[in-house]
Amino acid sequence: MNKIEEMLARAPYLRVNEKLTVAILTRALREEVEKAGFDRVILGLSGGIDSALSLYLCVEAFGKDRVTAVRMPYKTSSPSSLADAQAAIDDTGVESLTIDITPQIDAYFERFPDATPLRRGNKMARERMTILYDLSAQYNALVIGTSNKTELLLGYGTQYGDMASAVNPLGDLYKTQVRQLSAYLGVPQQIINKPPSADLWQDQTDEGELGFSYFDVDRLLYYLIDCRYTREQLSELGFPSDFVEGVTRRIVRNQYKRRLPVILKLGDRTIGVDFRYLRDWGL
Repeated sequence: MNKIEEMLARAPYLRVNEKLTVAILTRALREEVEKAGFDRVILGLSGGIDSALSLYLCVEAFGKDRVTAVRMPYKTSSPSSLADAQAAIDDTGVESLTIDITPQIDAYFERFPDATPLRRGNKMARERMTILYDLSAQYNALVIGTSNKTELLLGYGTQYGDMASAVNPLGDLYKTQVRQLSAYLGVPQQIINKPPSADLWQDQTDEGELGFSYFDVDRLLYYLIDCRYTREQLSELGFPSDFVEGVTRRIVRNQYKRRLPVILKLGDRTIGVDFRYLRDWGL
């Protein structure tokens, strides 16, 4: 039994029907892109499991000839991340570009040499997204997201950076489910097995920064969000109270990242409040 199966055996409620899930996601992805008037997609490929799964779902939905993957390394990016991204590109056969973001990032931070790693990481994430949106105009393609449900709930991402996109096929999949689907779709094993990392600075890992494992927090989030368990019920399941409190605070504190900008109301029909239509209205 491999590691993913071991985790799902311990938490069978996180297991998804792989064939059905892929069918739903690829059909919905195709519909959302095409009804907006596009027939191509573009996404950033970091070498991590989330962007790799988004890539494989896009290829399932559109075929390799309508998908473009973009690698955007910084000078401190791990060489293995570039190699892993290339492995996914080679396996799927999609068109790819590699754009080094070092010149523009370093030029900006020459003015702010004491900037924290957080500021630098956020700037890199937003720089990558501006590149994707610029290229989306060149390719007439929609930008596809790569943030999973765990990250979105925890606010573990950069607003208008890696959290931005036109359509996000991973946003309702917990990280454990991302791993399951990645194995099902044949994402290269080295991508599935390596510790998740945004690769924003040397030796950075997601779980080290968060202070807990994705599997542990996915189990909690399932009961907290999907099942709406109370804190008493979560305690009965064995979740430590400080863990529950810390995760709950993160979810609440980062709600603003999951919403569109607030428009301050003055008139009778305010966009997003009284003026609300479907995304594909008029198309």
